[in-house]
Amino acid sequence: MQHSPSTSRMPDAFVILFFVILLAGLVSWLVPAGTFETKNITTSDGNIKTVLDANSFRYAEESHGFVLFDGTGNKTGIANYAFDGMVSGDKWGAAVGVIAFILIVGGAFGIVMQTGAINNGIMALIKRYQHADNLLLPALFLLFSLGGAVFGMGEEAIAFCIVLVPLMTAMGYNGIMAVLVTYVATQIGFATSWMNPFSVAIAQGIADVPLMSGQYFRMAIWAMFTVFGLIFTLRYAKQLKNSNQAFNGAASVSKQASSLEFTSSTPSTNELTEQHFSVTDKLILIAFFACIYWVMWGVIVHAYYIPQIASQFFCMGILIGAIAWVGGRMRMNDISAAFVSGAQSLLPAALIVGMAKGIVLVLGGDEVTSPSVLNTLLHHTGNTLAQTGSVMSAWLMLLFQSIFNFFIASGSGQAAITMPLMAPLSDLVGVTRQVAVLAFQLGDGLTNLIIPTSASLIGCLGVAGVSWTTWVKFIAKFCAGLFTLASLTVITAVLIGFS
Repeated sequence: MQHSPSTSRMPDAFVILFFVILLAGLVSWLVPAGTFETKNITTSDGNIKTVLDANSFRYAEESHGFVLFDGTGNKTGIANYAFDGMVSGDKWGAAVGVIAFILIVGGAFGIVMQTGAINNGIMALIKRYQHADNLLLPALFLLFSLGGAVFGMGEEAIAFCIVLVPLMTAMGYNGIMAVLVTYVATQIGFATSWMNPFSVAIAQGIADVPLMSGQYFRMAIWAMFTVFGLIFTLRYAKQLKNSNQAFNGAASVSKQASSLEFTSSTPSTNELTEQHFSVTDKLILIAFFACIYWVMWGVIVHAYYIPQIASQFFCMGILIGAIAWVGGRMRMNDISAAFVSGAQSLLPAALIVGMAKGIVLVLGGDEVTSPSVLNTLLHHTGNTLAQTGSVMSAWLMLLFQSIFNFFIASGSGQAAITMPLMAPLSDLVGVTRQVAVLAFQLGDGLTNLIIPTSASLIGCLGVAGVSWTTWVKFIAKFCAGLFTLASLTVITAVLIGFS
């Protein structure tokens, strides 16, 4: 197999993660671990929250230190990071819950894609609306950006990526385009939200800022960032159309995309021939969209999360498999094989999620009450910020939250750990707490577009057939532009006294 020079120079994501683990081990040896205590506070809406006590930091009597291999099961050594990372957490989050989510959703959509109904439906749409992409791409981007802003869409983007990859391919684009209009759009909405329950609402509650306050300013920056992202997406779409080579826009996408079993039958733009759209196809698509509506209803009305959403998609796979069996399109063994194949195609993404969690564990974990190097770094960062002026402090808050998100990719988790420290710090340096919340949400949300510890990003890249290293080369300049825009936003918020 021949590799292009540009692809060969870029290390694989697993290689990069391994060297980051070695660096984390070195940091754990050089930097002593520390702990915080927690306290209960009553937020402006009357709820009681347990938060970090910013004045309670102390160094641990026994520093975590550098551990090559741990045979007791009490620590995570360099040699333990893969296993410990993959079994860490619970069903509600990283890593084991997200790993299970990725595999189950991949299996369920393996069944859906194997029926051929999605492809047949896409071909029927393409035939009828040959130039629909002029309206479809902006509509999808705006819709997913709103999803991120209103109810914090993140992991759900993985499922939509699976559906949109064959659509984008058939329209002359590639897997990267599917990630742009789904995951990238959701994270722009997530970062600039005025009501996201998993990010800004939690941060405002901890900082004792009225919930939903500052919404008009946030709506304005949501529109600005969304337009910025949409322009980037449409320019890339035009580039692909002009070249007429959908998978040549990113160096190593073409071979990877064809390796996905549940997208292997996706037609290219040269294969848009007559396809029979049968009653079975219609029934499968009706069931599919009904299940998607069920998922969205559960998220919005009942706050369903990873366990419930994964189970809903599993039910979808069973239902659609049953329809395909009754319609004579698949045998029972075919349904089982399609599930296994779909899950197998996302196994690399699931492995990366677990191993990336191992980085945090090598540093001591993300529990503020347990000895961890992250706690020490958090404490000293807070002390450094206290020595600067208001504008510089606000920008450094943004920078710190962007870096810290590499280790704690959960918006709610990062808010719970950092905001109890950043909120009182903002009082000391003359920055409003609303600005501190803004710096948090921009730093937390926008870096989700590039960090390998984001389970949602890795899941979307996995189903799109795009390696993380290829993605970094593609998205780096865009992320730099977003950070520049975020910096200007935070500075403007300080100057106008945003509160």
